[in-house]
Amino acid sequence: MKRLDDFRLQMGQQELVPIVIGGMGVDISSSDLALQAARLGGVGHISDAMVKTVTDRRYKTKYVKAKQAMYQYNVNSEDKSAVKFDLGDLAEATRMHVERTMARKQGPGMVFINCMEKLTMNGPKETLRVRMASALDAGIDGITLAAGLHLGSFALIEDHPRFRHAKLGIIVSSLRALQLFLKKNSRLNRLPDYVVVEGPLAGGHLGFGMDWAQYDLATIVAEILAWLKAEQLDIPVIPAGGIFTGSDAVRFMEMGASGVQVATRFTVTQECGLPDDIKQEYFKANEEDIEVNEISPTGYPMRMIKSSPGIGDGIRPNCEAYGYLLDANGKCAYVTSYNREVAAHPGVRRISVMDKTCLCTHMRNFDIWTCGQLTWRLKDTTVRHADGSYQLLSAEHVFKDYQFSTDDKVQLPEPQALATTP
Repeated sequence: MKRLDDFRLQMGQQELVPIVIGGMGVDISSSDLALQAARLGGVGHISDAMVKTVTDRRYKTKYVKAKQAMYQYNVNSEDKSAVKFDLGDLAEATRMHVERTMARKQGPGMVFINCMEKLTMNGPKETLRVRMASALDAGIDGITLAAGLHLGSFALIEDHPRFRHAKLGIIVSSLRALQLFLKKNSRLNRLPDYVVVEGPLAGGHLGFGMDWAQYDLATIVAEILAWLKAEQLDIPVIPAGGIFTGSDAVRFMEMGASGVQVATRFTVTQECGLPDDIKQEYFKANEEDIEVNEISPTGYPMRMIKSSPGIGDGIRPNCEAYGYLLDANGKCAYVTSYNREVAAHPGVRRISVMDKTCLCTHMRNFDIWTCGQLTWRLKDTTVRHADGSYQLLSAEHVFKDYQFSTDDKVQLPEPQALATTP
């Protein structure tokens, strides 16, 4: 059987190992993780989700504190329309995160930024334009547009000097979505450099309804490949979602895919931005512990571990500090649900909100454990210590296992002794 290493991903003039580590916010796909992928010859993603929080944590900036202080007067108001992002600060934070990452880049691979378009930020077009342009200014190799494809996104940066040189890709979950995007952008004479086709087993937000289980990634990929061939369009197709082994990846490559995007197995690596105690929750999860629900204020179904502490939590919205999901009218579905429950339970100090979650605060606190459908298999990719905990993996180990494994096998790491405290 062939190995994934027998194939290459052609990205313009650059030839890459056909492994893309998907973007996971908030800083779960950390710079360290993305840089390992690039060093090994593949593609890694950082995420611009809640980028001000990320820079505050990593580079000791004070963006969140400054925004909260500016809008402190509005904390108790149900109307969040006045809570705007300072576009200069947003540009500065994005440039800082990208520049600091790219300054450390080594190896023949590439680093992209995952740009979530559902982060509407009370100014959907303006904030998206700033985030994309600032990432290009700072030297990012490419931008992947994700989580709610905005058909006019390319046009927002068509005047940027790197518009035709940096790699620009989109994530779709159907042929129709791809067709709509290409039609909308035809006047730009600028095709996507790649298309990630995300299937129903992916982690986080899904491009499907609650009928997601009726869809199949291989079927969607085959349909898109056939259409691109018929239209004589040469756009690399990169399947994603549920690709757990190198052999899974090879099957897609033999169909005609150009590479694969993977993420779930990297959530339990040392370089991943999740806290180590939460990585253990991913290892411990069983199949029945994973659910797709509709608690995201974005309106998209979302896959997560159902013991996530943020589910059902009635924390007060903190849009004044965050507010990444406020729409163009300053509305967020969680704010609406929270205010409904407060009105229904007067005098109660801590309410519960079951239908939506405060995604900003809970993702910032790592209390919503988004995951791929096959997360329950992670425990079979490592060794278990005598105390019951699971050994974390290195990103290099997982990357090379995808690259070189055969026969649907997963290479276990060399056992390491548990660190002991004196």
